[in-house]
Amino acid sequence: MSVRSLLLTTAAGLAFACPAFAFDSDVDMLEIAQAAPPAAAGGTFSPKSMCQDMLARRIGNRAYIKARLELKPEQMTAWNAFEKASDEANTKSNARCAALPAEMKDRPNYVDRLSMEEDAMKARVASIEAVKPTLVALYAVLTPEQKATLDKPRGMAGGREMRRHGGPR
Repeated sequence: MSVRSLLLTTAAGLAFACPAFAFDSDVDMLEIAQAAPPAAAGGTFSPKSMCQDMLARRIGNRAYIKARLELKPEQMTAWNAFEKASDEANTKSNARCAALPAEMKDRPNYVDRLSMEEDAMKARVASIEAVKPTLVALYAVLTPEQKATLDKPRGMAGGREMRRHGGPR
């Protein structure tokens, strides 16, 4: 299976399982809505589990970014505000994950998949809007070297940015 095929089939589940995918994506959302959901052993998959995995990656990526930035004491106030806003957004994302089905056997119809994608994107936009002011304030107090570290794409198979799967949130 090609990386793109794997991405699209995984994205079908992620499209409604976790709104993190909607950020910084070059994958056509209608393509995602048409893709078949990934099937685990037995022909089922867990939107809840996939969403929780994506949330865990975002949290882990934030810890990685903090370590890589080597923040100075005078930058910690801005970091702490960003971290607090991120934690609040993640709490809402976790509640969204908890509301998803633990297991799905049947593929939702096209209209249902499109509606799920719309709901996920709305949730992701709300999360971005909640965190963005504190991220902008943090970015303003970073040194040029720290900004370069934050701006640098984090690698993934095929050279794609990992940011869509867990960038600074």
